[in-house]
Amino acid sequence: MVDEARAYWIAEPGRGEIRPVDLPEPRAGDVLVRAVRSAISRGTESLVFAGRVPPGQYAAMRAPFQEGDFPGPVKYGYLSVGVVERGPAELEGRTVFCLHPHQTAYVVPATAVVPVPDGVPVSRAVLAGTVETAVNALWDAPPLVGDRITVVGAGLVGCCVARLAAGVPGTRVTLLDTDPGRAAVATALGVGFAAPGEDPGPADLVVHASATEAGLRRALELVRPEGTVLDLSWYGDRPVSLPLGEAFHSARLTLRSSQVGAVAPARRGSYRHRDRLALALDLLRDPAFDVLLTGRSAFGELPEVMARIAAGALPGLCHSIDYQEP
Repeated sequence: MVDEARAYWIAEPGRGEIRPVDLPEPRAGDVLVRAVRSAISRGTESLVFAGRVPPGQYAAMRAPFQEGDFPGPVKYGYLSVGVVERGPAELEGRTVFCLHPHQTAYVVPATAVVPVPDGVPVSRAVLAGTVETAVNALWDAPPLVGDRITVVGAGLVGCCVARLAAGVPGTRVTLLDTDPGRAAVATALGVGFAAPGEDPGPADLVVHASATEAGLRRALELVRPEGTVLDLSWYGDRPVSLPLGEAFHSARLTLRSSQVGAVAPARRGSYRHRDRLALALDLLRDPAFDVLLTGRSAFGELPEVMARIAAGALPGLCHSIDYQEP
């Protein structure tokens, strides 16, 4: 039994630190989880790190086990995998996923953890929250058999969307990104690739995941008349300007948002949040997702790592944090 853990906190915008945390005694129905691996959600956590959550979104952007408040001090994060050390008999010793901030150990209700299926390694299981976002997006879209689909932005979310969309029979999926190095990632995911100057052809569905104004403008250019642009990006406090006075109305385009905080209306009657997360973990049996695992650091290095990621000095897709003692 441990009575103290360590957690990563954003002390103030632009500065993170490791702090000690007192753990409560688990009560009936709780689990004590010792973290093994967590992952950094590059886009959202970079905005939180920089203090760029708009005040009007403070409540909406709270993570499930967040402590503190925006802009800081705040303990934030939601991609943690660990082993249950105490709890109900059916969970003890199990590897589980939890939407918990970066912390060496934690006590949460047993209902807050989802067992990682056999065949899903810990390294890949940290992608569960991102794959869950992609599942929700495709419920919101949704793609149809035979659709041409373009995903603008080959970041972690965009790549997960592309891999899942490619599983719909007859679809032709293309990832579009400014980094030509993402072509190899697209190939590993079984989809096509296009650089910004290349024309992938008109798409029935364009999923935007670049978190840039330029990317969203390009998405509107790529969708066919009466097609849909689904925007998964979150821009924080940045204003976005779009050319809605051009072909947007005459082409009868649809621009809609998708956000993982609520189960998509199309499945809200049949899936709870926990069910959706369990589905995402099951989909991670697919080894193709391993191409998204591009870096790993020790937990003690997290303050420096987060600063580098937020500054754009540490490129990659999924950067994991390892809690194993050397």
